[in-house]
Amino acid sequence: MESIIKSADQLYCDSLTSYARRKTIPVNVGGVLIGGDNPIVVQSMTTVDTMDTLGSVEQCIRMIESGCELVRITAPSIKEAENLRNIKDELRKRGYKTPLVADIHFTPNAAEVAARIVEKVRVNPGNYADKKKFEVIEYTDATYQEELNRIRDRFLPLVKICKEHGTAMRIGTNHGSLSDRIMSRYGDTPLGMVESALEFLRICEDENYFDIVISMKSSNTQVMVQAYRLLVQKLNEGGFKPYPLHLGVTEAGEAEDGRIKSAVGIGTLLEDGLGDTVRVSLTEDPEFEAPVAKALIDRYSHRAPHAKIKEIDTYPIHPFDHEKRHSNEIYNFGGQNVPRVITDISKIENITEKEIKQTGHFYLPELDKWKMNDQGCDFVYSGSNPIPFMLPNGMKEIQDAETWEKSGDAVNKFPLFDLAAYAKAQKFHPEVNFLEVFDTEIESAISLLSKRDKTVLILKTSNKHAMPAMRRAIVSLMEAKMDVPVIVKIAYPDQNQDLTMLYAATDVGGLLIDGLGDGIFISLEKENQTDREEVLEQIKLHNSVGFGVLQAARTRMSKTEYISCPSCGRTLFDLQETTAMIRKRTDHLKGVKIGIMGCIVNGPGEMADADYGYVGSGKGKITLYKGKEVMKRSVPSANAVDELIEIIKEDGMWNESEEVS
Repeated sequence: MESIIKSADQLYCDSLTSYARRKTIPVNVGGVLIGGDNPIVVQSMTTVDTMDTLGSVEQCIRMIESGCELVRITAPSIKEAENLRNIKDELRKRGYKTPLVADIHFTPNAAEVAARIVEKVRVNPGNYADKKKFEVIEYTDATYQEELNRIRDRFLPLVKICKEHGTAMRIGTNHGSLSDRIMSRYGDTPLGMVESALEFLRICEDENYFDIVISMKSSNTQVMVQAYRLLVQKLNEGGFKPYPLHLGVTEAGEAEDGRIKSAVGIGTLLEDGLGDTVRVSLTEDPEFEAPVAKALIDRYSHRAPHAKIKEIDTYPIHPFDHEKRHSNEIYNFGGQNVPRVITDISKIENITEKEIKQTGHFYLPELDKWKMNDQGCDFVYSGSNPIPFMLPNGMKEIQDAETWEKSGDAVNKFPLFDLAAYAKAQKFHPEVNFLEVFDTEIESAISLLSKRDKTVLILKTSNKHAMPAMRRAIVSLMEAKMDVPVIVKIAYPDQNQDLTMLYAATDVGGLLIDGLGDGIFISLEKENQTDREEVLEQIKLHNSVGFGVLQAARTRMSKTEYISCPSCGRTLFDLQETTAMIRKRTDHLKGVKIGIMGCIVNGPGEMADADYGYVGSGKGKITLYKGKEVMKRSVPSANAVDELIEIIKEDGMWNESEEVS
């Protein structure tokens, strides 16, 4: 890689190897302190119509009792902004003191009303006093400054009201709603996102108003991470105060996919000490969001101290854009190959053809043939329990080296060595061998690998600061100009499924975001696990999570991706029901991205990151997109999914589903 960032210029975090929270100014939101030395704050957003006072109150209470420390409510117009007072008064009557945040996009007048009522307002620079029609506009410096002066005049009244009433503000940039002005000058880039926020921040600082939190949200985890990192660097370079950061991935989706995608984006930043408040955006009821956010945050409450990791003086990765680390192609690892999934089945003795379905490969006895779904793993690790039948062509077996030597099959099965066995081994596979090492053994591994080829490295760590420890080991390989492919191996003994999802997404996703890693291997290291069915379920989970992490990090698209926003008071249809309906009919379209947006706020912008879009545009009316191009307007919702499928078919991206059970 050509991009080298030296430590003096590595301004987005305090250290790449030693965990420490970024130091920020504290911002007081109705008694809840964000930033400074205060714990990371959990928040979420209501989905009930803001004019439904009692419905909003009841939902706020459910959210608060699920762990929300701030509650955000949309205020798309003045009437909703005024009704925030009724919601707040009723909550206070019932004994709930949780601060409220008004969510504003297009309506400055509503923001000015809300700022006198609630403890915080969120404004989106791309929509607030700006416009988006997907037009390319040529600006001179003078005409651009005229636009900035116009925005200043429109934004300044809100700043003065917030300052007078002690109301905090979030300047919340969304990748999906960058204005035409920003897009014309900076393009659809993390830099454009950052500059969009800094324009508003400069106005605030000119007025000596500093009660500000900033966010850089995107449905693309790579863009989201790069934008937050670049924001921190620009704040430092520009002499701004170190404002707290609100972390979130927009339109993350639902269920496992939504949790994994959120963890890849949010967890990657938390690993480097960035983030002061977190909102996980799921296409589910909001009370299910706070526990996920809390699980991500709680991991860092005891992160320091941790085992020492050698400092990175020169980071051979550019942190503000994505470029895959160069690695040599060995068998089907590295080079231009997609990252591979290795599924651990080593705890199952005498596994059967039927049981192997947990890895995404299905044996059809009546036809005596194999089929594979979109999550059919590339390799299985059987350890010392070799598979007693012939595997399908799409999957290969890795065995412990000692077992492999006795197997008599030096062609279709591959050996895995530890460091000591690799050092003294005389027999190797002619195409690919696997060397498993801890991060602390990397220097010894480099010495051995320099004398042998046809080896893929499997990297693991026992350091609780896991992602940075493995990042440091891969940097050591790069410093030694060692282009061996690296599979990241992780294990979470005695842990529930939800945490396994979140931790795997953070530990491996954080590396993938930086272009590090050629595969994922989630190990079955659960102690005293004797129930065969439970182990098989664990195998299925690990296999699914492996593919989910690669997809969420945008490094291997193995299934349909749904960019679906959480519901809010602006939503024009039942998002959960609609998402489930669209998923049921399209989830066999491998690698296709479909955006499902409840309203117009982020719809068109996020469509630019999706192949096709389904956006609420009125009561019972849907607008359908191909990319950011409107294909059909005001489609009755009863017909909209059929019409969406027709657009996909006309585009040549449709194929019929082949059910595998």
